Amino acid sequence: MLLTQTSNVILRPFAVIMGYIMQGIFWFLHLFMEYPRIGIAIILFTIIMYVLMLPLTIKQQKFSKLSSKMNPELQAIQAKYKGKNDQESMQKMQLETQAVYAKYGVNPSGSCIQLLIQMPILYALFRVIRSVPAYVPMVKEVFTDLVDKLVTKVGTADFTALIEKFSSYAMYKKQITDAKYGFGDPAHLEATKNTLIDLLNGANSQDWSTLLEQYPDLQSQIVSTQGALENFNSFLGLNIADSPSAVIKAQMSGGHNWLMIIGVLMIPLLSALTQWINTKLMPQAQSSGKEGEENTMAQSMKTMNTVMPLISAFFCYSMPIGLGIYWIAGAVVRSIIQIAVNKHLDKIDIDEMIKNNMEKNNEKRRKAGLPPQQISNNALRNTKNVEAKAEKTEADKAKIAKDIKESTEFYNKNADKPGSLAAKAAMVKHYNEKNNK
Repeated sequence: MLLTQTSNVILRPFAVIMGYIMQGIFWFLHLFMEYPRIGIAIILFTIIMYVLMLPLTIKQQKFSKLSSKMNPELQAIQAKYKGKNDQESMQKMQLETQAVYAKYGVNPSGSCIQLLIQMPILYALFRVIRSVPAYVPMVKEVFTDLVDKLVTKVGTADFTALIEKFSSYAMYKKQITDAKYGFGDPAHLEATKNTLIDLLNGANSQDWSTLLEQYPDLQSQIVSTQGALENFNSFLGLNIADSPSAVIKAQMSGGHNWLMIIGVLMIPLLSALTQWINTKLMPQAQSSGKEGEENTMAQSMKTMNTVMPLISAFFCYSMPIGLGIYWIAGAVVRSIIQIAVNKHLDKIDIDEMIKNNMEKNNEKRRKAGLPPQQISNNALRNTKNVEAKAEKTEADKAKIAKDIKESTEFYNKNADKPGSLAAKAAMVKHYNEKNNK
């Protein structure tokens, strides 16, 4: 196993599996091109991984949708036991809360569990994309000849001076600091080679020029490796190892290729746009707290949804183009999946689902020797009833206002003394008679 693969106990199993998927993608692309494009591989890899995570995504979005339905009932329970801190009341509150979750078939920690499962997958996904040579032998072989020549020319001290000149040095600084380099011990020599491969894989055009200036006698190996890597890294005329900021800086001080400048500027702009669209499609978080807390949460979410696309644009402007491709592809895939998931969830019959969940829950209780949920009949009343009741209340208020207005106009018009005590008493009598029919 290559030392440049992640050694994190949690991430490693996911990264190894994803590495095999990435190898399969390169094998497939190699059927059509001599040098499989890493940019295309990143897009295909991202699509495959998000499709594989689709069941988790559906569960998470289902939880979010049901949360908006559950919260009015949870709030009613909280209001019912507000200020009651005795043990009996707390137990009743807990039982009633559990019954609501059972009614909707939701695990209280369901959303957190889905996120916890997805997080290592997403981190491992990024790790594989960042260190393609560590997981795809086809790409690693491109560096082998040059790296073998470099380690025979530089000593340990020279090696440190060399790697500090790479633009990607900061990204691998911890890896370099933790490793022990040497040229006598085979294990240390292998670590040295792998670190050089990582650095060369992230090298931009300026890094290659610096390397060529320092080792002109290795020109053939340097030019050959750079040429092969540029073929791998070529994506719509751009080198995905370069950052938009570096490309623009080079173009403004050189040839002024405006088409290339516009092309690299599209990376951070598309990243920000796709991230913004993605946040708009995501279901908004629901709170079961007080109104002030809900307003605070809503404001925080609004701020984050505004800031995240801007942060995405900043990073994609200053980081390699390959990272921007990954972020754009991820946001586009998430948006498409989100639209499909939203349509799927909109077709769910909430009433039928609640009924089935209650039956399943009571069946489990029966097998455990427990009685059915005490609020089972009450539980069949879902949020639609709450909303209907609210609509009825508003309709009643409108009807009352209309009756009062009609009665007032009638008796002010027909009474001998409009506005007199007798007119008012008659108006009230007429209103009562009308509404007691």
